[in-house]
Amino acid sequence: MTEAFRTEETLAVSSDRAWAALTDLARAPEWMPGIDSMSVDGTLRQGARVTFHTRGKERASEVIELAPGRSMTLRSVQGPVTADYVYRVDPVADEASRVTLAADVTTSGGMKVLAPVIRSAIARADSGQLSRFKAFVEQNR
Repeated sequence: MTEAFRTEETLAVSSDRAWAALTDLARAPEWMPGIDSMSVDGTLRQGARVTFHTRGKERASEVIELAPGRSMTLRSVQGPVTADYVYRVDPVADEASRVTLAADVTTSGGMKVLAPVIRSAIARADSGQLSRFKAFVEQNR
């Protein structure tokens, strides 16, 4: 098992509005815990580099999959730890949508033995993203 967590929220906004907010990465620090700033190099597309600052350090992710209006996968690699964050937006009704976030975390080398601990730490740090995202989107309609 490599999934650290999976969570979903139903939002009282259209899927188009949810997608627009999700992909406005400059505003992600308003709902993404621990992120001070975030930007994408160029346009949001598969292969784009996403730079973010957290806890005084610059980090980077790559957009490895993008289905506009539907889903986006960001991959972060920190040494022997690779984390894929899959965001998905599905329409529920005209003015409602469901957003899902799943984090898949793999480790290699000597870190394999610590994989369960790493997944647990990532779940604690990031599984609350969507509840914050829901509040952010619904307050900024």
